[in-house]
Amino acid sequence: MTQVGRELGVRYVLEGSLRKSGSRIRVTAQLIEAESGNHVWAERYDRDFADIFAVQDEITEAVSIAIAPAVDAAERQRAMRKPPDSLDAWAAYQRGLWHFARANRDDNALAEEYFQRAIELDPGFAAGHSYLAGTCLQSASQFQRRSIAQALAAADPLARRAVALDPTDAQARSILAAVHLYRGDAEGMRAEAERALAMSPNLAHAHGILGNALVHIGRRKEGIAALQTCLRLDPLGPGAALRMTQAAMGHYFAGEYEAAVETATRTIRSYPNFPNTYRWLAAALGQLGRPEEARTALEEHIALAPAALDMYVRNRPPFWRPEDYAHVLEGLRKAGWEG
Repeated sequence: MTQVGRELGVRYVLEGSLRKSGSRIRVTAQLIEAESGNHVWAERYDRDFADIFAVQDEITEAVSIAIAPAVDAAERQRAMRKPPDSLDAWAAYQRGLWHFARANRDDNALAEEYFQRAIELDPGFAAGHSYLAGTCLQSASQFQRRSIAQALAAADPLARRAVALDPTDAQARSILAAVHLYRGDAEGMRAEAERALAMSPNLAHAHGILGNALVHIGRRKEGIAALQTCLRLDPLGPGAALRMTQAAMGHYFAGEYEAAVETATRTIRSYPNFPNTYRWLAAALGQLGRPEEARTALEEHIALAPAALDMYVRNRPPFWRPEDYAHVLEGLRKAGWEG
């Protein structure tokens, strides 16, 4: 396999086999890292042979959707094995994604450093600009290392630079969409996310951005569905903690408090240091009349992000409509917040 990779000039090789028995076929596909021979991903598809062309299209789509996150995860792990002082722009970017995916304050700061390094090494690297913009936004929204205004001032030119460098980069478009939300323009966010999906219909990040936009403009069920599509396409991607938290938010705004609690609890189990999830858990538990559990969740939120109450509760952030803000305050007061 190493020789195959060398001859083809590729890092990963997708191979497969087909077996037929009566009217059934079995297609086995596996993705292999050429250099090491390690299996990155494998799947088996059992189908009826009745319409071979439909089966071919179905399996092609399934494989193409599945291998993108598998390759992304493998690239992040590969970058983490490299000495930090030997990184090129691509490896620095992948290392940034690895830290970003850990969804905590310190790793978010490290991710920002690696994305900055990536664009210093290659100023024309659109993806580095995009994710540096996204990390700046998250440093405000989740970890309060910046104000929203400061995050916008940093992220807006980075996101626009990424789109200018590569107008066909759907990922860059989807992060530019997130910038719109921080201006309070959820409709602009939705339009930009839909533009990204027109370019790349299976881009998980764009589905997540669209879902967040739909939740904020009041189309809760559609928003939750788009967020779930994002997580189905890339369940362990760099933005998984954020998308799961946004799904909890969508359930809360829809008045589906039990679902909000279930989603938030599942998110916390995987990402215990991602602070905003606890706020939705506290508000939903408050609405359900479970004050002791709600107060505990609120205390966890404050312990992880003490400045978050100023950003989200004492002041209305630009991306919440007044009625949604009032809904959040209602739940948190039932959870024991006395502000």
